[in-house]
Amino acid sequence: MIDAVSLRGESPNGTVPPGEANNAMSSLALDAYFGATHAVRSVTLDFPTNEVTAVIGPSGCGKSTFLRCLNRMHETVPRARVEGTVMFHGQDIYGPDVDPIALRRHVGMVFQRPTPFPTMSIRDNVAAGLRAQPSERLSSRQVDEVVERALRQAALWDEVKDRLKTSATGISGGQQQRLCIARALATAPHVLLLDEPTAALDPISAQKVEELVYELRKVMTVIIVTHNMQQAARVSDRTVFMLMGEMVETAPTRRMFTTPSDPRTEAYITGRFG
Repeated sequence: MIDAVSLRGESPNGTVPPGEANNAMSSLALDAYFGATHAVRSVTLDFPTNEVTAVIGPSGCGKSTFLRCLNRMHETVPRARVEGTVMFHGQDIYGPDVDPIALRRHVGMVFQRPTPFPTMSIRDNVAAGLRAQPSERLSSRQVDEVVERALRQAALWDEVKDRLKTSATGISGGQQQRLCIARALATAPHVLLLDEPTAALDPISAQKVEELVYELRKVMTVIIVTHNMQQAARVSDRTVFMLMGEMVETAPTRRMFTTPSDPRTEAYITGRFG
């Protein structure tokens, strides 16, 4: 069992409440808005610990918006707001005393396109997240150890270990995406959010990211938004189907792709709309 984490920037303490021990996160009647636009509609979902959950659905159905609600990135958009509850280790992340920066240390996120910091070296890109933890003063050697660990987790260490001080923009797009994953892993998150992480990659690079996602379930919970149903079938334990901002169905991935319960899910999976 993972110790409960503090979202106020303090040290972890306590334990996960027994009723939530099997879930890394849960949303309850979650609604998200862009001004008057109702983008996510009353989504209630559990995300089991150390599993990969894939969120699928047609473009514009609210997948990415929902994902951004899980680490409070949605509220950074002007006129955006959230209603409902997201529980993480027994605490509502939208509670008034929750520090969003501290939350994002524990709930990391990687976006669709690689976003390395262009003026930083590979090493400094990975270490960037550590600077958001002023209470933890790490020596240069400790930072190097964290960087190596994160790059190994991201299956990138052997490819860049001899060029850590060079610009992050000098590596390939697929390597840049794995670098961004390493940057998210450097803070040792309990949950990793991936928003279509292979959409901009070539097939070989996409395969490496998929293999990485498959391995990460051993040490954390992964929630991945993907437009690629074959990818969802390959990497995930559970799949969620969203349509027009609503969660239509969630089930173990094998069952979802073979015997979906809702006819709308079957229509989407079989390509009758998309």
